[in-house]
Amino acid sequence: MTRFALTVVRHGETRFNKEKIIQGQGIDEPLSETGFKQAAAAGIFLSNVRFTHAFSSDLMRTKQTMHGILEKSKFCKDMTVKYDSRLRERRYGIVEGQALSKLLAMAKAAGEECPAFTPPGGETIDQVKMRGKDFFEFLCQLILKESAQKEQFSHGTPSNCLETSLAEIFPLGKNRGSELNSDGSARGLAASVLVVSHGAYMKSLFDYFLTDLTCYLPATVSKSKLVSVTPNTGISFFVINFEEGREVKPTIQCICTSLQDHLSGAAETR
Repeated sequence: MTRFALTVVRHGETRFNKEKIIQGQGIDEPLSETGFKQAAAAGIFLSNVRFTHAFSSDLMRTKQTMHGILEKSKFCKDMTVKYDSRLRERRYGIVEGQALSKLLAMAKAAGEECPAFTPPGGETIDQVKMRGKDFFEFLCQLILKESAQKEQFSHGTPSNCLETSLAEIFPLGKNRGSELNSDGSARGLAASVLVVSHGAYMKSLFDYFLTDLTCYLPATVSKSKLVSVTPNTGISFFVINFEEGREVKPTIQCICTSLQDHLSGAAETR
């Protein structure tokens, strides 16, 4: 059994977020002043976490958020970030750059509701979900391969130091070290992955966790909350357990979702 931590953060606020203008993939808007403050606040909150991997959408607002987070890190300032187009926001076609009210009006005229409605040139929800599935399967295979290589050369098991740094800020509780090795010792995390992405994309990814995989939720998190749109720099945290072989699907433990503790001292936008 291989375990890794997955921390997913939505990008900080942009001017278009505040003005309720759809960005999608075609409008590459930078962070607003508030957005930069939010990214820095998230970075301070996560500053003691020892991340082993960092992935971001290749759009400007996520790149700037990732930089703002890592800039505050005590251990990961010089970490190489992999920018992946599979983490991009949902494509909204002809309504990108237009007010959200325009999308809602188009959906109503078509007799549909958002987010199920797909504007001309846009991606369907299923297409976004497939991008999420593709990235997640790639991530699991990457961690599995690297974990096997580490064990081969170190003749040992993953260290608990990754989990210790996460337990300082996330309520791991009984999930901490819950998997045991054959000798009865606690199995540590093989990796701690940071992902920065977008609201609609994260909603589809988390829906994939719920509907296609086995995802356990804490008592404080409902299914509807998990798949609601995360606020700017909202943080969701999961522990992934999986075994080699495509026939065995990963199981996911959601520890928290849309965490905003770091925004208590910063300007916040919904």
